[in-house]
Amino acid sequence: MTQSLAQLVAWFRHSSPFIHAHRDRTFVVGFDGEALIDAEAADALVHDLALLSGLGIRLVLVPGARPQVDERLARAGIEPRRANGLRITDATAMDGVRDAVGAVRLQLEALFSMGLANSPMAGLRLQVASGNFVTARPLGVLEGVDYAYTGTVRRVDADALRQRLDDRAVVIVSPLGVSPTGELFNLHAGDVAVAVARSLQADKLLFLHEGDGLVDGEGHRRGELTLDEARGLLASAEAEAMPEMIRQQLARAVAACRGGVPRVHLLPRRQDGAMLGELFTRDGVGTLVAARPFEQLRTAGTGDIPGILALIRPLEADGVLVARTRERLETEIDDFLVMEREGTIVACAALHGIDGGDGSPSGGEIACLVVHPEYRHSRRGEQLLEKLETQARARGWRQLFVLTTQASHWFVERGYQPTDPEALPPARRADYQPDRASRVLAKALTPD
Repeated sequence: MTQSLAQLVAWFRHSSPFIHAHRDRTFVVGFDGEALIDAEAADALVHDLALLSGLGIRLVLVPGARPQVDERLARAGIEPRRANGLRITDATAMDGVRDAVGAVRLQLEALFSMGLANSPMAGLRLQVASGNFVTARPLGVLEGVDYAYTGTVRRVDADALRQRLDDRAVVIVSPLGVSPTGELFNLHAGDVAVAVARSLQADKLLFLHEGDGLVDGEGHRRGELTLDEARGLLASAEAEAMPEMIRQQLARAVAACRGGVPRVHLLPRRQDGAMLGELFTRDGVGTLVAARPFEQLRTAGTGDIPGILALIRPLEADGVLVARTRERLETEIDDFLVMEREGTIVACAALHGIDGGDGSPSGGEIACLVVHPEYRHSRRGEQLLEKLETQARARGWRQLFVLTTQASHWFVERGYQPTDPEALPPARRADYQPDRASRVLAKALTPD
């Protein structure tokens, strides 16, 4: 097998859990009009969206049209007017908005209809649906500014959207809304995407943004945020240094999660294949805002045994860990904690009680503390250790032991002291294997 074929096979196998998980799920994808200006970028975007649809994902697209509107107004000699980040849409500007939004919708329909040989769309027949799914109302006068035909979402016809999705169509929701009186209003595409995702209770909302993504103070990508973390970030001084677009998208992500959308992804539009990288790898390429924690630290169950075995087998083969049979794990599984990320066990550790001689444990042993190589750059090991120490204190244990051949320095840095195997309680000392020459470390626990 060639290296390129091996990489392809490995990628497919790695992504298969995500393919299964995403099938028949509803994703709302919002993107700005800039994504459709460059022909090559527009083709790549539609190819990726078509691939998602082909994998069984139910797609609702909410495209913006700001640059297209500005271009039409400029041709007509009209200066665009904005206030507080929103377009002021008078009757003249509304003509440009209707023209631009309609052109964007037709462009997307044409791109989804391509079926050229030797292209990702070859042999694909996708139905694209659009319609009057959004009812709007005027924004009115705010802080002395009359926004005229700029509006806000009043209601989304979720039943009509679901019907189109049930027909396996890709649905386009334009940033225009009609009032009950028949008036047309210009809406912000980001607000429409949030309203649609909330009304549908979509499984995911994806925002493709221009420019760089959300980073921390050291310039590193923020891979994920809980809802509380995102709200805290928006309220902090750090938010003032964010690009305006990123700050607005983060605020919309919070609004979507609070409205029942479990996950919102902020993705760099200019990164080729950003949606695929985000949806079919564990760590993604953008920022995930999740209503619930993205990663769980929890007590293990018997269903976790295959994941634990997959994690520890390479270390057992290298002699770093003592080999454990599946049967042994089944008897000890209640002693284990696991870290689960997107359905995959990425770290584990066990806390075994040691008989103090009276039939009940007086201390314990930290065992089988393993973190997947791809996830050793964070504090997962420390989190596991701290959790196990907390459990030991809660049980009234006064001492913990660790036997290790490779990680003694790591434990010493966290308060464990080298000791002699003879210091082990008799019940554990009887099982000590001299041929492994494991180093023994101990830590006295102070009560909470």
